Amino acid sequence: MWVYEKKLQYPVRVSTCNPKLAKFLIEQYGGADGELAAALRYLNQRYTIPDKVIGLLTDIGTEEFAHLEMIATMVYKLIKDATPQQMKDAGLDPHYVNHDGAIFYHNAAGVPFTTAYIAAKGDPIADLYEDIAAEEKARATYQWIINMSDDPDLNDGLRFLREREIIHSQRFREAVEILKDERDKKVFF
Repeated sequence: MWVYEKKLQYPVRVSTCNPKLAKFLIEQYGGADGELAAALRYLNQRYTIPDKVIGLLTDIGTEEFAHLEMIATMVYKLIKDATPQQMKDAGLDPHYVNHDGAIFYHNAAGVPFTTAYIAAKGDPIADLYEDIAAEEKARATYQWIINMSDDPDLNDGLRFLREREIIHSQRFREAVEILKDERDKKVFF
């Protein structure tokens, strides 16, 4: 089903060890509006979406896994040389105690990932509006992380991810219009 190229979708660079930025980024790894929730949401919703837009959900859901891989790489690079004291100073001491430097699915506050983050109503238009909202929330979160960051190398990758959220939102908006047109057509027998 997929062809996997052993490289990130976009290069990930960081300027320096920075556990505080890593803590912010963990929100996009295991948070409600993060990449894992998006990937699972879209790949799950595609089972009840009309054929005309099923490929869109598959494509974007798959791309969200690529984004998840980028976030994990960013977090890893930001904490790989951190001391326990730096982790503590960044508020990541509970993470360090439980996982050392391993990446784990939780949000910036340390709340573990839950499937409650994954919305699926079964109504294609309702689900697509949920998807638009998810992309816009992710875009906003990326912008806020950029606002908090002083790392130009990291910000380059974050801007790429923010822009992809905008593209995904636009594609979902187009899908809504396709399904609305389909729904509003008169059926003749």
